Parts: sequence; structure tokens; C-alpha cells
Amino acid sequence: MIGFILSKVARAVITLLVTVTLVFIFIRFSGDPAAALAPPDAPQAVIEQYRRALGLDQPIWVQYAGYLGRIAQGDFGYSIHSGRPSLEIFLDRLPATLRLGSTALVIALISGLTFGSIAALNRGRPIDRLVMGFSVFAFAMPNFLFGLVMILVGSLVFNVYLGGQGATGSWTGLLAPALTLGLASMGSYARFTRSSLLETINKPFMLAAEARGIPYKRRLIRHALPNAAIPLVTLVGLSIGSLIAGSVVTEQVFAWPGVGQLLVRSVATRDIATVQFLVLAIAATMIVANLVVDMLYLVIDPRIRAR
Repeated sequence: MIGFILSKVARAVITLLVTVTLVFIFIRFSGDPAAALAPPDAPQAVIEQYRRALGLDQPIWVQYAGYLGRIAQGDFGYSIHSGRPSLEIFLDRLPATLRLGSTALVIALISGLTFGSIAALNRGRPIDRLVMGFSVFAFAMPNFLFGLVMILVGSLVFNVYLGGQGATGSWTGLLAPALTLGLASMGSYARFTRSSLLETINKPFMLAAEARGIPYKRRLIRHALPNAAIPLVTLVGLSIGSLIAGSVVTEQVFAWPGVGQLLVRSVATRDIATVQFLVLAIAATMIVANLVVDMLYLVIDPRIRAR
């Protein structure tokens, strides 16, 4: 078990280091931040001054070594526009994103598990086909398009504007972006729950439980659902990171003042320190979510604990 934990932690650290390196390289080769920061008609000498001030005149390996050293000391750089630490800007926006992402996850989990169980228990019936059809629609539909439709319907039909910074304080304002963000996850949860539950119901231990005279509801709740939940944990863990990364588009559509909207603005203004930290934070969230999922296997699956 200790070897399992150490291997998962080592894999997470290596993945995070690779992510840091790739983000650093991609941002350095995606354009000249000094030219973007200087006025449009600035002479080359002024651009060179900006480049020296940002440390971009150094060889890339020197910049990379300095970047890693500063990260190790907890220094993630400063915004070139506001002068504030990138970490401080991120923390200001994080509560809004967490509120949106957690609400979307709860909606997706409850509805996805419910719809998937209903479909599995009514296999082959019209309600099964209806639920699965809706799940495919929810998974395939781009969330930004669904968000735009909700805004149009809310404005034209109900005379309610769904979005804007003022909406962060109301549940009605939160519901629309949360539904939009959780729609794809809801569809995938429903389909995965259906297939996993059907596979578990047909396992020999379920037939043995039936032969022992255990009532159907008890077999379903105590034997089928816990075993069907094991592969679903992986999907939920991956979805947590995807919800935060996916919030970039949803926050932009609903003008939600979270991390996603900050990332879009930082990319547009070539605020490299803020972009580097935000991408690193999103990647770290996905890596940690996967690590937590791996650790949950130790709790759920006794076969892993026995290794």
C-alpha cells in the first residue's frame, strides 16, 4: 500500500513539473510580451527597456532556472499591469470560481446518478431511451452555446438577465452558469452510471445474493451501487479539474468574475506572470484531484489495500 501511495505522489510531482516547464516554454514562444506592453508606436529602444525590466533579455534557461527558484520560494511573480502579486489576484477571484464549480458539480452528480440509475433499472424501456438521448445531447452540446440560449430565453421570455457581476450574490444568478457548466458532466455521469450499474447487476455475486433470498432493494443498495461507484469515482475526479478549466468559457459568457474570466483578460493583455500562475493553478487542481481519486481507491477497493 505504501508503494502504491509513493508511486502516485511521485507521478503527480513529475506531471506538475512537466506542466510548469511546458507552460513556461509556450508563453515565451507565443509572442513578445514587451512589445505588447509598450505603446503601439514605441521605438525599438523603448521595447528593449521593457524587455530588460521583465528579464526577457536573459537566455531562456536562465529565465527558467530563476522561475523555478522563485516558485520554490512561493514567489509566483507580479502582474505587469497592476503590480499586485499573481497569487493575490488569483485568491481574490477564487471564491467565485469555487462557488460556481461546486454548485455545478453537485447539480451534475445528483442529476447524473439519478438519471443513470433510472435508465439502468428500466433498461430497454422508453424512459431508458429518453434519458440516454438527453444524456448524449447534454454531453455533445457546447456549454457556451447552452449558456447563450439560457441568457436569450431569460432576457426575451422571462425579462431576467442571467449573468453579470451582480449575479454572484444571488442563487438565481448562480443557477444559470452552474447548469451550463455542469451540463456535460451530467450527461457523462448518467451514461457511465447506467453502464456500470448494468454490468454490476449481472455479476455472479449479485446472482448469488438473489439465490440467498436477499430482497431486491437491499441487493441494489448494499451490493450493486457501491461496486458500480468504484469506476465512477475516477470520472468524478477528472470532472473536478475539468469543471474548473471549463469555467473559463462559462465565466466569460455570463461575465462571472472568477478565475476563468481573469485568465482570458490576462492572456489578452499578455500579463505573463498572471497567465503562468493561473495555468499552473488549474493544472495543479487537476493533478491533485487525480491524486485524491487514487487515494480514494484505497478506501473503496480492499484489493488495492491488500497489495
